[in-house]
This record gives sequence, structure tokens and C-alpha cells, in this order.
Amino acid sequence: MGGARGGTPSPLRVGNASGFYGDRHSAVREMLTGGPLDVLTGDYLAELTMLILGRDRLKDPARGYAKTFLRQLEECLGEAMDRGVRVVTNAGGLNPAGLAAAIRELADKLGLDGVRVAHVEGDDLGPRHPDALTAHAYLGGFGIAAALRAGADVVVTGRVTDAALVTGPAAAHFGWGPHDHDRLAGAVVAGHILECGTQATGGNYAFFTEHDPATLLRPGFPLAEIHDDGSCVITKHDGTGGVVDVGTVTAQLLYETSGARYAGPDVTTRLDTVRLTQEGRDRVRVDGVRGEAPPPTLKAGLTRVGGHRNEVAFVLTGLDIEAKAALVRAQIEDALERAESRPADVRWELARTDHPDADTEEAASALLRLVVRDPDAEVVGRALSAAAVELALGSFPGFHVTAPPGKAKPYGVFEAVYVDAGDVPHVVVLPDGRRLAMPAPQATRDLTDVPPPPLPEPLPYDRGRVRRAPLGLVAGARSGDKGGDANVGVWGRTDDAWRWLAHELTVERFRELIPECRGLDVTRHLLPGLRALNFVVEGLLGAGVASQARFDPQAKALGEWLRSRYVDLPEVLL
Repeated sequence: MGGARGGTPSPLRVGNASGFYGDRHSAVREMLTGGPLDVLTGDYLAELTMLILGRDRLKDPARGYAKTFLRQLEECLGEAMDRGVRVVTNAGGLNPAGLAAAIRELADKLGLDGVRVAHVEGDDLGPRHPDALTAHAYLGGFGIAAALRAGADVVVTGRVTDAALVTGPAAAHFGWGPHDHDRLAGAVVAGHILECGTQATGGNYAFFTEHDPATLLRPGFPLAEIHDDGSCVITKHDGTGGVVDVGTVTAQLLYETSGARYAGPDVTTRLDTVRLTQEGRDRVRVDGVRGEAPPPTLKAGLTRVGGHRNEVAFVLTGLDIEAKAALVRAQIEDALERAESRPADVRWELARTDHPDADTEEAASALLRLVVRDPDAEVVGRALSAAAVELALGSFPGFHVTAPPGKAKPYGVFEAVYVDAGDVPHVVVLPDGRRLAMPAPQATRDLTDVPPPPLPEPLPYDRGRVRRAPLGLVAGARSGDKGGDANVGVWGRTDDAWRWLAHELTVERFRELIPECRGLDVTRHLLPGLRALNFVVEGLLGAGVASQARFDPQAKALGEWLRSRYVDLPEVLL
């Protein structure tokens, strides 16, 4: 891969074919055959995925990687080789060496000679955390870069940052070093936009109704045309579905971030310097990005089996919903108290999905959901099953459940810790078997918050001329999870909407609109360049997605709930 600074290197076209473990199987082939590419990336890892792979590894120590990637490659490895497209993926999960060996075996099986496979390791911190199911540090992109410079056709990693799948190829292609903070930061932004696949091309987009439904049936996966200065253009293959515009890119930029400083192992990216410009149809230019030295520590994610859980949803139909809920709740609580052991955690949630005078039975029904947790599987298995089933003929009228409670299932918990970057080996195993250690960054900078930028001038409007309407008429949102915390990025669609939003949507107002956040620490970050606010809600998701602490365990729809809340909107914005 390139690297000469003597001339002007050609742009690097990096495409994405997976945003999570289970994403569209055909995407690898679609991206390889849909248009020109230099590098194809695939992101398969998330906090929940690490827990899944950890349980896979318990069953078979030779596993621990994303098996679907190997099946995708079986269909497409020859295509990638014929087209000269390098493949870079974190599908190695807990066992990158195992996946690399499996790819070599696959190449032999397919009769493909000369497929050069490298892998990156060192992220596994399991020996330091013997009580954890998985313990992995987030590595950066320079191991990937070294593998590509050594001629690798396929690079497999374990736990790296999602953006490292892009910063590594860019550093290899352009010859960037650890000191090229602005360039690296630009590639981090490109990587962050690409990492969730079709979320950048109209998937999960707040204003999806404004686009042709036909084009959203099957959004194309995104790609970035990256330049030597770190700027890029986000686009997609011609003729594929979806939309790439400033709105879809803004939404993805705000996903699972927090403040102006976005820390990573290679560089801290200043999100408050990002500029987005619509360059043409399905083309958004991203430039102006500035970077700083990375922090001296690496984030590491630990997963553990937290205990066992079970649940049952009672269907309450027609009249007296609240009274029916109170009766069955009292009956179950009485049964649990009389059981040999009461579950450690018992939670009830009544969802009033019922409508008066409904024309279908389902529309006339509400759901009362009971979730129990305990370290002992027996306590939340047999005890709950007996308590719920025995009420079938002796509780509220119309008694039934969506499904009978089954056996207890284990649930996981996630914890983020930070370790000195110099204490984590970052090793690339090159195609010829040589092992090359990547040095930790020499220049680092402690991570601190950026001082809040000044607020825009308030929007002048007649306070008597407002309309009670959903916030989402003038603001978009995207939300997600980071461990036990949730983030909600909210952006104004126009300069005037931003001026109003920045003054109206304070932390206090946010808590009023999202009552679940009352009593929790909420931090608001301003990103004026994106006309955006980013709210981080600490502890909303308990011990992370695998603990399933709430109805929406990853806070995916938290932003849409916020947009649905009614506020007094100035008529000048409507």
C-alpha cells in the first residue's frame, strides 16, 4: 500500500460491509461488485458481541470469532483478490489468530494461491481479570497499517476501535505517522461515519419520511473517499439504495459520542471542528477536522455473567386495566414471598398500549411486564413459572400471557476500565509469520472537557405565537449506548432551529421531557458546528445492554421518544 509523500497520493476509497455481528450477509459481495474500492472493512464487534463470543469460546476454545464473516469470505475472497481490494475486519473478536488460520485454510480450499493474511493481537487482558468472561483493550490502527504495508490482503483484528479499521488503511496508504494528529482525526471521523453501515445512508434516520420509500428498502453501504490531508467525501456506490446527505451524516456523527473531544488510542479527535458540506447528490464532504495527542490510557471493556433472569408479560384487555394489573401484581408478589427464595431483583412495567372502544382485541390490550433477576437460576426459573402458571384460572378476567415463562437465562454485565497504553502489547503478526510490536504513542495528553462554547444568539420570536407540537418537527435525534450510559444527540435542521434549541433544551428541560432521567447525572455538550447538542445520561442502562435493564436496553429509540414529546414551538420555525 502507498505511503510516499513526494507526490500527491491518490484518494483512498474505503467501503464498509458490516455494522454489527448479524448485518446483511450479501453486503460483502455488494460492496466488492458495486463499484471501485481499495479497502473493504467489516465491523462485527460491540459490547454485547463480546459477551456472545465469550460464551461461544466457553463451548469451544477454538472459536471466539465471527463465524459469519468466514462464510461471507468463502463467497467473496476470490472476488476481492481479483479486484485488488484489501479486506480489514475486527471479526477476529476474541481469537484473531484462529480466524486468520481459518482464512488461510479457506484460501487453500478455494484454490486461491498467494492470499496473504495478517492479524493483530495483544488486546486480550484476560490474565489480568480472571473473574471476567472477556477483557479486551481497544487498540488503534497502526498494527493494521503495518500489516498492509507488509503486503497483507486480509487483516484480522481482535478488539480495536471501530474507527481503527479506517485509520489503519489510511495511515498505510498516505504514510502517516503517530504525529499526524489532524490527518488521523479526519480518518477517525470517516471511520466513525462508516462503522455502523447503513446508518450513514438513511438507515434509522429521524427524517426518513422525507425520502422516497423505495430507496430506503435496501440502503447501500457507505464508503469514504479519503484524501492525504485527512478530509474525505462520504458517499455510496452508484445505483444503490439509501441517501447520503448532511442530515444522515450528522446523525451518525452524533451516535454514541459525548463531548467535543472524542478520545482514541491513536488520536483525540475534536468533533467541534468537523465541517459538513453537501457536495452533490449522495456526496458529503467532511473537512476541517483537528486532532490532538491521544490520552495516556486505553479503554478496556470487561464482560461478566451477572446472574440469571426470567420474564413474563401478562395481557390485560378491555376495562379496569389498572385494577387488573394491581391484582396480578399482588398475587405474584405474594407467591414470591412464600417461595423458598425470593429473586434478588423484581421489576414491573405496565405499558398502556390499550385503546378505548378498540376494533381489535390486540388494540384493546395493555401489557404488564415482570422481569426477575437472581444469581441462582433456580430462583428465577421454577419460582416464577409456578407463580405465573398457577394463576391461570384464579386471577383477572381474560387472564393470559404472551408466552409462558421458561427456563432462566444468563445475562451479562459490562464494565469499562482504563489501563496505561504502555502496559498493553499491540502486536501485528505479518503474513510471513514475523511478529512486530507497535510502540505506544510517545506524545499523549490527558483528556479534559473543552470549555463550553458560547451559545448562539437567542431566536427572536413572539412568545404568544407558539404551537404545541412535537420537538421532532424541528430537530433530529439519534441515540445509543456506551456501557451503562446512554447518549442522545439532537440537532437543529436550520440555523434558526439551532438558535432556539440551544437555549430551550437545557439539562433541566431534557429531564422534564424524559422522566426516566430524573435522579440521574445528565451532561449536555454543545457542538455548534453541527448545530447539535449531545446529552449523556449516566446509568440509564444499568450494567450495559446485556443486563437488559430497561425496555429499550440499548437506548436506540430514546432519541425518538424525545422527538415525540410536545413542546411550545415558535411558529416561525414551522
